[in-house]
Amino acid sequence: MGSYSEKDWALQKSTVKKQYSTFVKHLKPKDHKTLAKKAEDLNEQAFEEIDCLQCANCCKSIPPIVNRTDRQRIAKYLGMKVTEFQEQYLKVDGDDDYVMNSTPCTFLEEDNSCQIYDVRPKACRQYPHTDGNEFTDNINLHVQNIDYCPAVFHIVNQILAIPKRKS
Repeated sequence: MGSYSEKDWALQKSTVKKQYSTFVKHLKPKDHKTLAKKAEDLNEQAFEEIDCLQCANCCKSIPPIVNRTDRQRIAKYLGMKVTEFQEQYLKVDGDDDYVMNSTPCTFLEEDNSCQIYDVRPKACRQYPHTDGNEFTDNINLHVQNIDYCPAVFHIVNQILAIPKRKS
């Protein structure tokens, strides 16, 4: 996991989540552009150190939203009709979104690879939403993702360590 052990991550999650929540509350809109640039650099660094195939917590814990385009693409890839794909693999959640109907994901292999990687849902392709503007567009989501993704933990922890400028 790079510079953080599993034990460090487990012990520090709660503290980092609280600090990050406070950081976000005090963040000014004018700071978003600077934060996006820093997040982009930290995202690149995190994924040089962290191998998703060693973790796959997202696939094991978070059923992704599967939009209409995703449903059509995946069904075609699997040689199914969209309605068959929906009935077999999806459910509608409390927000009326289609999501995978099982956790861990049905398409997660034992080696943590994905059976449908080339056609995976947009939500999977964009997770953990930490690259540049994705970071600031999803700024409140990261507090939850600290629990699942060591890369998010790493990025947020590094952002919190950045010395604050005087206003």
